[in-house]
Amino acid sequence: MQTKFLTYPFDQCEPEQHISLAIGYFDGVHRGHQAVIAEAKAVAKEMDAIPAVMTFYPHPREVLGHANITRYLTPLPEKLRQFAKSGVECTYVIKFDLTFAALSQEEFVHKVLVPLGVKGVTVGYNFTFGREASGKASDLERLGKGIYVARVVDPIEAGGIVVSSTRLRQALAQGEMEAAAQILGRNYLIEGKVVPGDRRGRLLGFPTANLALEQPFLTPRRGVYVVKVQYGENQATGIMNIGVRPTFSDPTPRERLEVHLFDREVDLYGQVLRVEFLHFIRDEKKFPSVDALIDQIRSDKKLAEEWLATSVE
Repeated sequence: MQTKFLTYPFDQCEPEQHISLAIGYFDGVHRGHQAVIAEAKAVAKEMDAIPAVMTFYPHPREVLGHANITRYLTPLPEKLRQFAKSGVECTYVIKFDLTFAALSQEEFVHKVLVPLGVKGVTVGYNFTFGREASGKASDLERLGKGIYVARVVDPIEAGGIVVSSTRLRQALAQGEMEAAAQILGRNYLIEGKVVPGDRRGRLLGFPTANLALEQPFLTPRRGVYVVKVQYGENQATGIMNIGVRPTFSDPTPRERLEVHLFDREVDLYGQVLRVEFLHFIRDEKKFPSVDALIDQIRSDKKLAEEWLATSVE
């Protein structure tokens, strides 16, 4: 997949080919977003055009001061990875700044879409565009008559609820990993590099990989999870603890991400791990002694292995 980073106003150029464009911020690239992309691909096939995606960076709400968003369901590199897996051939990453935000509805169509050679546009039912988000999906259809074919994708439901990035964030905040997987159509994951820790896990008899996020992934609720881990070409299962390890009363507590792999003794320092969350076991809590913590970790491991043995992946 080709990725093009663009800043408005664009350099003057003639488009090389016609494109069918799925437009949205797409944080999470969940099943609703996937439906928009799939429709754009269908339009591309109808029109013999290139299937493409347009997304924005940074988050529009953050630029406009409507929210302080520091953690993402899919930081940009992960978002691009998911786009590539969906089969699009090109992604346009538009720098969202105040100049771009000030474009009128008409300017968005004639100064952004037309110069790119857009012949098909697909958006979700709640898409907005133009100055102060005044344009709706119906306006995109109205303004595009004679220029491009417009398609609007209806809401997608999973488990009786409408799929959305907001609902996905709620599921993660509550540790509802099965609900998150329903919304995504895949397991929620984070990615980070293994860095040296204080080796407490090894001393307890449960060596852990201390994960440092290199991208601003949103981490789920603090606690212990059943996870699946990919490192290089290898996969393993295990448990992950997200929290500040209250039992040890660190003078400067900070959130840590620690993974213990089952049936593996491997040196992971410096390696990048992709950790998929499968199931929430319990909340983080403070134990009266180290021995009590060790007993709990044994119990966590047993519960995780029993869950893995009965779950269908």
